Amino acid sequence: MADDDQQTEKTEEPSQRRIKEAVERGQVVFSREVTNFLIFVVFALLISWMSPYIMHTTADRMVRYIESPDDIRIDERTFGTLCMRLMGDLFMIVMPPAILVIVVVVGSALLQHGFNISWEPVMPKLEKISLMKGIKRLFSMRSVVELIKGIIKISVIGIVSYMVVMPQLVRMDQMTSYDMQAILMFLGTMSFRVVLGACIVMGFIAALDYLYQRYEYLKSLRMTRQELKEEFKQTEGDPTVKARLRQIRMERARKRMMTAVPKADVVITNPTHFAIALKYDQGTMVAPVVVAKGQDLIALQIRKIAEEHKVPVVENKPLARALFDAVELDKEIPIEFYQAVAEVIGYVYRLKGKQAGKAA
Repeated sequence: MADDDQQTEKTEEPSQRRIKEAVERGQVVFSREVTNFLIFVVFALLISWMSPYIMHTTADRMVRYIESPDDIRIDERTFGTLCMRLMGDLFMIVMPPAILVIVVVVGSALLQHGFNISWEPVMPKLEKISLMKGIKRLFSMRSVVELIKGIIKISVIGIVSYMVVMPQLVRMDQMTSYDMQAILMFLGTMSFRVVLGACIVMGFIAALDYLYQRYEYLKSLRMTRQELKEEFKQTEGDPTVKARLRQIRMERARKRMMTAVPKADVVITNPTHFAIALKYDQGTMVAPVVVAKGQDLIALQIRKIAEEHKVPVVENKPLARALFDAVELDKEIPIEFYQAVAEVIGYVYRLKGKQAGKAA
């Protein structure tokens, strides 16, 4: 039972393949707090760098309506023109910050998980409109964490805003003597301080949230041991099958090797532990070639086949062991073995010559 539980519990870290498949499905690490933090930073810079433009533009537009209200006539003919003018003024004020917000949101996504396009998250699925699953998501641990995080964030921003605004309240009584531009500049400076203070706290929250989201992401992709084994079989191959295929290849190579023994010129033995079958053709070969080699049972089989087909078997323990270790199958012997092998082959040729003379 314990082994079964271990097989079904998701205790293993996700593989690179599982992470890649999740990314292809659009399931990536994403922290809204990082995006919120970047928006805060951009707005702080916006207030700092573009506040003169925003304030002057706002003041110029508002002054026309506040200082000369009698010049504004609203009737059937001028109402449309007035609305278009107001929309144009609003567009000139709002458009630069709006463009920056869009750039920040896109940049935040690219920063967190790179360029990735997946249509799967927006594809219609029945489970997305399931009431039960919706309730489970509503009361899940993630929802609780998001709620606590939101409360902390709002509380911190409120405290920071209070600490920034309260010292400036004493100046509110003096603002009645300010002109419109001075009032807007004062509000811009105070807003900058509020946002800057919030940015520091939001940066800390964003860093913690990203680490938490990454932890939850990897946790959601964890695998059971059985899943890990199945994936290994799919990517690397079933070890049992691979072992069987390797055994089949070795058997085929052994059969091919044994068919070459009858054509060998000599078999050098240990005498029982090693056997090396050599073939040499002066017309086509630079040096003798190892056509068969084996140890223990295979060596005995090579020797048996050689004896059955009248292939000379020569006992030379040092040479047999050295050739077995140094020369691969179907390869020529190295130059350092030329003299020793030449002596063996010469002996075989002389032996064959004597046998031929006796037969004659």
